[in-house]
Amino acid sequence: MNFQESITIRMLYSAEELTAVKDLESLIWADEDPVPVNHSVAVVKNGGMVIGAFSGARLIGFQYSFPGFDGTNVYLCSHSMGIDPDFRKMGIGEKLKLAQREEALKMGYRRIEWTYDPLETVNGYLNLSKLGGVCTKYIENCYGEMPDILNAGLPSDRFLVEWNIAEETSRLRSESMVIHEIPHLIDVEEDVEGLPVAKNVYLNYEEKANFLYVPVPNQFQMIKSKNLEVALEWRLKTREVFTHYLSKGWAVTSVKKSDHPTLHHYVLTRNFHNGVKEN
Repeated sequence: MNFQESITIRMLYSAEELTAVKDLESLIWADEDPVPVNHSVAVVKNGGMVIGAFSGARLIGFQYSFPGFDGTNVYLCSHSMGIDPDFRKMGIGEKLKLAQREEALKMGYRRIEWTYDPLETVNGYLNLSKLGGVCTKYIENCYGEMPDILNAGLPSDRFLVEWNIAEETSRLRSESMVIHEIPHLIDVEEDVEGLPVAKNVYLNYEEKANFLYVPVPNQFQMIKSKNLEVALEWRLKTREVFTHYLSKGWAVTSVKKSDHPTLHHYVLTRNFHNGVKEN
C-alpha cells in the first residue's frame, strides 16, 4: 500500500481528538495561543466542523470551520487548515478541502468563505485554480500584527475567498493563456541576490483587457527570510494593485504557474460574477 492510500480523512468530535489538533496547530505555527479545546468542542456541536487527516494513527493535518452569517445568508467560515511539516506537498490540503465541501453540503451549507495570504501562491493555486474559489475582496492587515513564524514582520493582508460549493467550480482555464499576451500589472527586477523585486505598478487597464496578470513571487517565505524589505515591498505593491482593480469590479480567479524560476501570476478577470465571466 502506498502512502497516498494510507491517508484517511474523517470528522473529529472528541476532546481527545481536538487536543491533538491544538498540539498540531502549535507545531505548525509555533504559536503559543492555539484555539482552546473547549472552544473547538463547542464549535463542532453548533454547526461547525473539524476534519482530520491521519497517517495510520498519527494526525498529520486538520481543517477547522465554524458558521458565519452575513446579515442575509448563513455560510461556513473556514478558519484554519494546517499540515504537519513532514507531510507537505502531498495533496493533503486538497483532500481536506474536498472533505470539507462534502460535509458542508450534508449540513446544508451552499457557500464556504475563508481568507489567505495572497503572497502564498501554493495556497492560491489550491484555493482558486483547483477548488474554484473566487476573490473579490482584499482586506488590509486583516488580523493585525501576527507573531507566528509565517506572518511576523509584515501586515497580515488577506484575500477573502468565496467558494460556491453547490456547483462544480474547479477552473484551470488560465493554463491555456500565454503569459506574454496578457498585460502585467507589476514590473519585476532581480536584486544582487537574485530575488525578484516589485517595481512599477500599472492601474490604467480597466477598459483595455478582459484578463490581467499580477506577478507574485513563488517562494515568498524564502524572500522574507532573506530580505524583509523586499518582502514588504511585495506586500505594498500587490496591495495597491489588488485593491484598485477589485474596487473596479474585477475578480481574482486563478493562479497561473510559470516556468519562471521565481514568479507565478494571478489572473484578474473583468466582469466576473457567480463563477461566470459576463461579456
